[in-house]
Amino acid sequence: MYNDNQSRRRFIGSAATAAVTLAGTQFGILETAVAQSGTGKPLVNQTGKSSFETLKQIDAGLLNVGYAEAGPANGPVVILLHGWPYDIYSYVDVTPLLTAKGYRVIVPYLRGYGTTKFLSSDTMRNGQPSALAVDIIDLMDALKIKRAVIGGFDWGARTANIMAALWPDRCKAIVSVSGYLIGNREAGKIPLPPKAELQWWYQFYFATERGRAGYEKNRSDFNKLIWQIASPKWNFDDATFERSAASFSNPDHVSIVIHNYRWRLALADGESKYDEFEKRLAEAPVITVPTITMEGDANGAPHPPESAYAKKFSGKYTHKLITGGIGHNLPQEAPKAFANAIIEVDGY
Repeated sequence: MYNDNQSRRRFIGSAATAAVTLAGTQFGILETAVAQSGTGKPLVNQTGKSSFETLKQIDAGLLNVGYAEAGPANGPVVILLHGWPYDIYSYVDVTPLLTAKGYRVIVPYLRGYGTTKFLSSDTMRNGQPSALAVDIIDLMDALKIKRAVIGGFDWGARTANIMAALWPDRCKAIVSVSGYLIGNREAGKIPLPPKAELQWWYQFYFATERGRAGYEKNRSDFNKLIWQIASPKWNFDDATFERSAASFSNPDHVSIVIHNYRWRLALADGESKYDEFEKRLAEAPVITVPTITMEGDANGAPHPPESAYAKKFSGKYTHKLITGGIGHNLPQEAPKAFANAIIEVDGY
């Protein structure tokens, strides 16, 4: 989740591919599919839940990235990015809607989630936002993707924003839930009113060693609570949560999450190789690529109003408010609306 833009705390939220039967089994994420990808119908597993037909792995930059892929290999590419504490299943019902329209859809696990692993044990487990954006550029390079439509929410929306700001030539367009989420750590030093600070209880918890130990011990219960708070009207069942919770068993998950939130509060250092990116992002660059921003009418997570960020998009721009009790995990709660936004912005 991300800091309140209006309240002055906007933070930065060649290797061959292969099926990952072994790794998928380890994390409990491979499921039996009984439908074919590209039909426009969700794949369904033995529990009746939507599923991805295939999961793949590829070395990209610092990582061996786990990702779902669906649709025609020669179709226009859409890359969909999840947030915290979510995973690729936020897009499990968006994906068939897009493949039915001929899109090639890539949904990667971010660093610290699912089957995505660091190639070296010596690499810093860095959660700073620019590092996550570099990961996706590296993934595009590994997959030989020159340009794509990028969609995301939470950490994924921030990553899409950063990619569009720093590498606009790689982004055909973006869909960003909750708008413009690029910020800087200096803004995060300014105290907020007590009510606004209360919404960030977990960020302060993560700032402590007790918080790190608590998240390590209770990450499943912790993240279910976040789901409930962030989407108070989303009546997800236990099976839906557990399907995603498997990705939090990644051995680097806790380190990445804790570092991300501590970095935002300037309580943890990043890596110098990202300094130039952070310097440019601290200037709150205008995003020039075509953009649709979206918001659910029941988002329980801190989020800025559209009026606070609309002017940060200088290309063709539209904002959509999705009604009906839609919370923070908009792609999973309103997949048709999100898929339609991807298709629409691709036509801009």
